[in-house]
Amino acid sequence: MDSQSKTKRCYEVLLGRYELGRLLGRGTFAKVYLARSLSDGATVAIKVLDKPELVDTGMCRSFLTEVAAMRRLSHPHVLKLHEVMATRSKIFLVMEHAPGGDLLVRVARRGRLSEPSARRYFHQLVSALHYCHARGVAHRDVKPQNLLLDRAGNLKVSDFGLAALPDQLRGDGRLHTACGTPAYAAPEVVRRRGYDGAKADAWSCGVILFVLLTGTLPFDDANLALMYRKIHKREYEFPPWVSSQARRLIFRLLDPNPETRIGISALMEHPWLKRSLSLDSQLGSIATDSPPPPLPPATRAHHFTTPTMNAFEIISLSSGFDLSGLFDDGKSKKEKRFTSTQSVDKIMERIEEGGGKLGCLVETRKEARRLRWGSILSVEVSEVAAPLVLVEIRLEQYGSDDRGDGEEFCWDELKAELGDVVCAWHDS
Repeated sequence: MDSQSKTKRCYEVLLGRYELGRLLGRGTFAKVYLARSLSDGATVAIKVLDKPELVDTGMCRSFLTEVAAMRRLSHPHVLKLHEVMATRSKIFLVMEHAPGGDLLVRVARRGRLSEPSARRYFHQLVSALHYCHARGVAHRDVKPQNLLLDRAGNLKVSDFGLAALPDQLRGDGRLHTACGTPAYAAPEVVRRRGYDGAKADAWSCGVILFVLLTGTLPFDDANLALMYRKIHKREYEFPPWVSSQARRLIFRLLDPNPETRIGISALMEHPWLKRSLSLDSQLGSIATDSPPPPLPPATRAHHFTTPTMNAFEIISLSSGFDLSGLFDDGKSKKEKRFTSTQSVDKIMERIEEGGGKLGCLVETRKEARRLRWGSILSVEVSEVAAPLVLVEIRLEQYGSDDRGDGEEFCWDELKAELGDVVCAWHDS
């Protein structure tokens, strides 16, 4: 029996307490499995993390924050952490299972939600965040991908890896770590000044409400600097079907000044949020929610795209930052990006080795290393937040052997050569 089969059999029953089932998903540092409790038969989700990898990649702090935050919280709309178990090499987070997927998938399937359905989910989100803030936890990465749905279609806030706890506040009572996903992060978070975590979460709520009602992001630009200019000028447009009351609420949430932005506590009493929230109207809104009319072609083309990032603009990242989906699909043929926790020298060594195997010659120009093969592969490595770095590989024209749009370049072979140097690719 090979080692893989032994590992699989070993993990069929975990520590005599849970029977592991199918793989639900995987991330850069963890795998999530469906499991069944042997004591009561309850279905749970178990996140499996490699302990040495957490240490080597500097992700221990993010993991400990996630556990500390979730242990403080017990709310109907916050994903519940049942227990934490560990062996010498693995850590297991036993969590509530949310089989309904995430809210982004729900919106993407329908194009957008009706206002009653959007209000139902939004009310559950605001209720959960109000509870978290009252217990000193600011989420700091509120986005549809982190809002899961249970079997009954109720929302569950998840992924507290970037959460802030009271002991992270400085003497001024504010947070100072730039983190989150740029399309949903409040503008004050990236200014490198102190900010209120609860007010930052309120901004993210405004972006989410806009997405629920329109199916698009309010601020969506391939350049972060331009995107933040639009944010400060409040340059966004509502489609005609959004009600005036919902528009006014979003306007108050997407206020670039956190001092005048409506907070979560005031949001709980807002008339739009309290309107038609009886159980009957909630169930009725789900049952009768018909697909919306098709989005205009220009809107559909930018559906759920997120900003492309360059080396100069990587100002809002932390070691636990989620980079997936932040890059423009239109550039994927000529540019590839990945994150890594290896040293720059090791990354470049592996790129040079991989390029050599693919028939590329290596040359150095003005301190930038390039792979030469009819076309030029220029490589740029930028530190995001130690030990995480972002690597950009760009296919450029060179000489008479012009591979133009990059379709003929063997990206897949290069990816295979880089192997374990890469944490995650972000080119799709």
